[in-house]
Amino acid sequence: MRILLLTHAFNSLTQRLGAELRQRGHEISVEFDIADAVTEEAVALFRPHLIVAPYLRRAIPESIWSRCVCLIVHPGIVGDRGPSALDWAIQEGEGEWGVTVLQAQAQMDAGPVWATMGFSLRSAKKSSIYRHEVTQAATAAVLLAVQRFESGRFVPTALSAWPHARGRLRPLMKQSDRLLDWQRDDTAAVLRKINAADGYPGVADSLFDQPCHLFDVWPEASLRGTPGAVIARRETALLRATLDGAVWIGHVKRADSIKLPATLAFESEAKAVPCAPLNDWWRADAATWQDIAYEEQGAVGFLRFEFYNGAMSTSQCERLRAALAWAKKRPVHVLVLTGGQDFWSNGIHLNVIEAASLADGSAADESWRNINAMNDLALELIGTEQQITVAALGGNVGAGGCFLARAADLVWTRETVILNPHYKNMGNLYGSEYWTYLLPRRVGEEAAHAIMRDRQPLTAQRAVEIGFTDAWIPGDRVAFGIEVARRAGRLAAEPELSSRLAVKRETRARDELTKPLAAYREEELAQMRRNFYGFDPSYHIARHHFVQKSLASWTPRHLARHRDLGWTIPSSD
Repeated sequence: MRILLLTHAFNSLTQRLGAELRQRGHEISVEFDIADAVTEEAVALFRPHLIVAPYLRRAIPESIWSRCVCLIVHPGIVGDRGPSALDWAIQEGEGEWGVTVLQAQAQMDAGPVWATMGFSLRSAKKSSIYRHEVTQAATAAVLLAVQRFESGRFVPTALSAWPHARGRLRPLMKQSDRLLDWQRDDTAAVLRKINAADGYPGVADSLFDQPCHLFDVWPEASLRGTPGAVIARRETALLRATLDGAVWIGHVKRADSIKLPATLAFESEAKAVPCAPLNDWWRADAATWQDIAYEEQGAVGFLRFEFYNGAMSTSQCERLRAALAWAKKRPVHVLVLTGGQDFWSNGIHLNVIEAASLADGSAADESWRNINAMNDLALELIGTEQQITVAALGGNVGAGGCFLARAADLVWTRETVILNPHYKNMGNLYGSEYWTYLLPRRVGEEAAHAIMRDRQPLTAQRAVEIGFTDAWIPGDRVAFGIEVARRAGRLAAEPELSSRLAVKRETRARDELTKPLAAYREEELAQMRRNFYGFDPSYHIARHHFVQKSLASWTPRHLARHRDLGWTIPSSD
């Protein structure tokens, strides 16, 4: 079937659905929900058999849904209606939640039900729940709904006839509903409120008597202080006391600014706050905020780095490189880099780079520093001689993060992970992280060119098929971690480990003689210098719009197949 994905943005759910539907033989095209006329034009060009809307912020016009079946993915249980479904569920502490696929009608979220999937609602950030539980449930529900539609026999159930529907109409959650009271709210309440607003819109509050929005919150088990007071800092986060404990605030958005690491957003004020360092790189015993943590299980070392949205600033890259160099000296045979649970890595930190420009600095200079720090980190990983290295991707990965992962000897991915191993969506960015060395040697020159040209997301399964990764692992987040540990332990105990390491060193030495890594880096950075300092401003424009969350004014041609110059209107089948 021809299926049009109508979406507000090409987010993780839209990517996952597109990839899954393509794997099942459907012809997929994407159109951003810009205006009714644009959507109508897309429908006229593509003539879809079905429209699926994974992520919308407004209603589909009657001119569309009256002529074509439109399936809306709603992140709520059956009967739930309104734009803040997940926000209310998290803030009110729901234990079970779900996703419902509805047919678009005049009344929003009130059409007949095509499919629904439930899940346990863990205590976590909204963005994390969306990327994991919501995306997984939505994918299963949409695939079922598409199958039912394709059969031609299924009749969706009217919402009024759905048995035992406990959902209800809820209004848009306002900042008054999210209000924090640091003198009365306990830690659990603060966590629920900020978690329910994570990603967007954040919780309106203040720090250092300055208005701001709070994001990215973590519990603290030990440190205490006067409720509401900022009592400590650690790297990029600030610790604020609650009624019965304290929470770490990782990111904030000041008025008329962009979302930034907390200590950068309040750089001068944070300097006066006491530092609360941890014990080297070792994973803390109690709950706290720790963006880089190391632990060991027998002959396996696990290096975890939890960077918000997978963005890695210059300083974060430098600290992770230092941690990796330290871990390489440990008496272990296998090193596993686990990354964060939501994103493994997405490469350079565009918000921090943009902040340099806003602070009357140079975005080009910060871009240059950041990409070189990423390269130094990748080089540290490639140069690991005494251990087998594994990149364990439990979360999505994009751009430079893909090639940082590929710098490891082995790449294992959770089955639900989406990979975007390309750069050009960010203003024709060339990319570095030794990709010109790492990619062709894994997939071949022709496939490498196609990956960079097509810029399509890869499922975990597809990445293995083309040779970019080495294995995909089924199961949820917990099962993935257990299986990674099991496989790494088995690898560390292999009798052939010494010979495997010897082959690894010989291969690297041979590759170095053929063409030194320094030459790959020099060539890539020559292109990146043009991106950062050259006459073509497309990278800087794309970065600015990305950071500022500018509304899309057009759908990229590589997503909108129906807008290809060679596209012809299909026959009326």
